[in-house]
Amino acid sequence: MDSALTTVGLPVALGIIMFGLGLSLVPDDFRRVARQPRAVGVALGCQLVLLPVVCFGLVKAFDLPPLLAVGLMLLAASPGGTSANLYSHLFRGDVALNVSLTAINSVVAIVSLPVITNLAIAHYGLGDQVNLQFTKVVEVFAVVLVPVALGMLVRARAEGFARRMDRPVRTGSAVILAVLVLGILLDQRENVGDYLADVGLAAALFCAISLVVGYVVPRLAGVREAQAVASSMEIGVHNGTLAIYVAVEVLDSTQMSVPAAVYSIFMFVLAALWGLLLTRYLIPGPSSRRGRRQPTAPAP
Repeated sequence: MDSALTTVGLPVALGIIMFGLGLSLVPDDFRRVARQPRAVGVALGCQLVLLPVVCFGLVKAFDLPPLLAVGLMLLAASPGGTSANLYSHLFRGDVALNVSLTAINSVVAIVSLPVITNLAIAHYGLGDQVNLQFTKVVEVFAVVLVPVALGMLVRARAEGFARRMDRPVRTGSAVILAVLVLGILLDQRENVGDYLADVGLAAALFCAISLVVGYVVPRLAGVREAQAVASSMEIGVHNGTLAIYVAVEVLDSTQMSVPAAVYSIFMFVLAALWGLLLTRYLIPGPSSRRGRRQPTAPAP
């Protein structure tokens, strides 16, 4: 299940992308998030409370086998992946909020991931324990925060260069993401059919619900659109690599890793489709406002 593509290639590629994201950020972005804690609180509430409840309802509704059910719960307990920042960047979300949420979630996951997963394990009587290693948390921090900080440093020293690179970075990010998705699908081509048959529908539905809940709940709570987009991507784009690592290396169960692998396949496609739906149809953009005709004064 694990391969050089997911364990080495993906973090390296996302590290490069995160450097590009850092070029678009300034320190005031983070200060603004601190001044508006509602978005952070609502997103964390969805991530830590609402999603595990929704996931448990799905595993019961689909009557998944115990190992697959625990594997999907493990994924639900995993923090947002670094790809969430990329999607937020591509679809005009609040990237500073994504970076902050990823950092906060990575710390909270030290407690929340073992608790949620162990509750699922106890429910199905499997009897194992999960201990999330501190090195994985450090890894997430390194992949997310260090490249972003370097990008911000470059922007502080050469703002003109950073602004000129905005469009090329967005285009390059989309190309890198497409290559990574294609590589993952090719790498897993021998097993994709079996994985989809086992848990495909439940994983796809959980992904779709996560993306929608991540946007709708913050909007109902009064969070502005850019932050709701960031929340949607943070909640819907899970750290599948971390979930696979815990399943295979900590719980010693390849079958438990299947839901995370299948979810990751749907995640890249559904997050892109959801982002396009948001930006083109659900969120009025500057271009649509400019396209409206302004009333003219009557001729004298």
